[in-house]
Amino acid sequence: MAHTVLGDPRTPPQAGAPGPFDTLNAEQRQAVDHGLDRTAPASARPGALLVLAGAGSGKTLTLAARTARLVLAGADPNRILLLAFSRRAAQSLQRRSGLMLHQALGWGAAQPAPRLPWAGTFHGVGARLLRQYATRIGLAEHFTILDPADAQDLMGLLRHDLRLDATRQRFPLKDTCLAIYSRVVNSQRPLADVLREVYPWCAACEDALRQLFRAYVAEKQKQCVLDYDDLLLYWCEMLADDALARQLSGQFEHVLVDEYQDTNQLQASILTGLRPDGSGLTVVGDDAQAIYSFRGAQIQNILGFAQRFEPAARIVTLERNYRSTQPILDAANAVIERSPTALAKRLWTPEVAGPRPELVTVSDESAQARWVADRVLRHREDGLALRRQAVLFRTAHHSGGLELELTRRNIPFVKFGGLRFLEATHVKDVLSVLRFARNPRHRMAGLRSAQLVEGIGTAHAKRLVDQVSAAPDPLDALRAFRPPPAAAAHWAAFATLCTALGKGGDPWPTGLQRLTAWYRPQLQRLHENAPARLADVEQLLRLATGCGSCEEFLADLTLDPPEATSAESGPPSRDEDYLILSTIHSAKGQEWASVFVLNAVDGCMPSDLATGDAAQIEEERRLLYVAMTRARRHLHLMVPQRFYVTQQAALGDRHLYGARTRFIPDVLLDKFDTVTGVPDVAPAPEPVSDVAAIDVAARVRGAWS
Repeated sequence: MAHTVLGDPRTPPQAGAPGPFDTLNAEQRQAVDHGLDRTAPASARPGALLVLAGAGSGKTLTLAARTARLVLAGADPNRILLLAFSRRAAQSLQRRSGLMLHQALGWGAAQPAPRLPWAGTFHGVGARLLRQYATRIGLAEHFTILDPADAQDLMGLLRHDLRLDATRQRFPLKDTCLAIYSRVVNSQRPLADVLREVYPWCAACEDALRQLFRAYVAEKQKQCVLDYDDLLLYWCEMLADDALARQLSGQFEHVLVDEYQDTNQLQASILTGLRPDGSGLTVVGDDAQAIYSFRGAQIQNILGFAQRFEPAARIVTLERNYRSTQPILDAANAVIERSPTALAKRLWTPEVAGPRPELVTVSDESAQARWVADRVLRHREDGLALRRQAVLFRTAHHSGGLELELTRRNIPFVKFGGLRFLEATHVKDVLSVLRFARNPRHRMAGLRSAQLVEGIGTAHAKRLVDQVSAAPDPLDALRAFRPPPAAAAHWAAFATLCTALGKGGDPWPTGLQRLTAWYRPQLQRLHENAPARLADVEQLLRLATGCGSCEEFLADLTLDPPEATSAESGPPSRDEDYLILSTIHSAKGQEWASVFVLNAVDGCMPSDLATGDAAQIEEERRLLYVAMTRARRHLHLMVPQRFYVTQQAALGDRHLYGARTRFIPDVLLDKFDTVTGVPDVAPAPEPVSDVAAIDVAARVRGAWS
């Protein structure tokens, strides 16, 4: 496709007007201008670039600015591939790039900026490419994508069919089986190695797992479905074919990747396949924020990125921090510099004033909760709104005592987590019908959909999907199915609905509106709290209006769903202000004026489950670093001297005595203010008065006589 050179990126739109790149610091400008030297030969292409962006250093601005600069320099927006780890991040980058283009060109708001049609997540872009090349790689064009719950169910069904649930030895459950399979695919490592290093208790099941995984792959192909991992695996396999690799590489002139430290080996292989020599490849990330190895991310991808190419990739380091005060940065720098694997960088800011981070020693978890609540309220009285404060913790259950204390004091809060949107039963109902209608060979969707019809149970639903799967024309088989007598009055409406959705004759999203109308009485019949659940179904309709087709809607929703259901998410309905509670993993990318970190003690940070080897311990160090660098001005690390450990069958609930986290040894104490937390003294109980005894048990019995 032809494209137009929009102008010299170094020339402002008019004399005296501020340019969109004027706010960039020197290092950001080096990254943005990489490879855009107009004096270089026309044949020269920029080599690979690694932007090593420290926490709060403006990485999103830098990546958006580089994207805009490339377009201004003449790059075709249709040949720019922009990859992020959430669709929202990709859309934000695209929006910010567009604003910069508008400002650089002096365009008015009525003139739209050039669109980047290939901005999205790895999985989202993979799904588009697989649909584009489906007929050339042996895929059915109408393939559907399994969400994680459906993938687990399919794994569980095959586990049962192979009688692996009947073995005399413990065999991993369906969710563990899927996790093992996913780790093997994404790490591109042999099953035996993954079992030995990550799932040692499953090592004896290697042969049976291999048999299960073969059946899982075969069944997915039979049903014309792909799981999340397939979207990357098939893309990577396409790049192993020379002809397809040349075509895919030629489709994109520039590839830009956000949060590169979070990539797994499969994603890194895709990027190398697209740009074998590194030309036109820009990745942005921070090794000090690599905290997702449990999802298969490999820190070695960013540590060894420069050496992947010949000549080696250029590295531009962003160290100027725009978030925190220098005392907080000094403490965070000191913590991460003790890591033997960290790439050299030292965050700094001109904001030198501010309180030092606090190490707060308290007696136990109850005292910790009271101290945090006290300080949260003190900050609030000093003008710091609750929503500008956050409490972070290693795992979700660490906040239990604090939640009780906040509730007791009537301090509203929102905790990140809860029931994810696609895990809600009513949402899965609607999507299952839609998936089954569009792909009647999708057995898991068919089993769930059929049982929504009043009078149809598991046995008849299984008979239906068997009949449909074996038929040359699945929709004909669906219409010909004879339901049990109990379902005779309801079956015709379901069959008519599936036929209409399957043919796809109505403009989108008319089909989903038709499905919603059919499902509403089923919702009333099958589920409690129907009004709240109906709000989620209506949210599906709103999401559908932004998609051009049913396939696009299903892919987008499966790959990037809303975080939570309407009944579980959002701020308290009667409070305009609320405190944030979050795991550290969920807090990555966020920032608050004041941050409290719970349980900064060994056993919690690092977690006692993550001390198996040096690599795990170093990731725990990075997790603490991420938590510390979320704070803008106030940082409080809580050190309870005792905390409870539950579910200890042999010893019962017991106290453990906590030592300050090993990541803050004595030599670093000069970076902190040490505080002894003295919580409010609980009021003494009133003395028992000397009154006549009451036989309460007898009164209770008498009430039922």
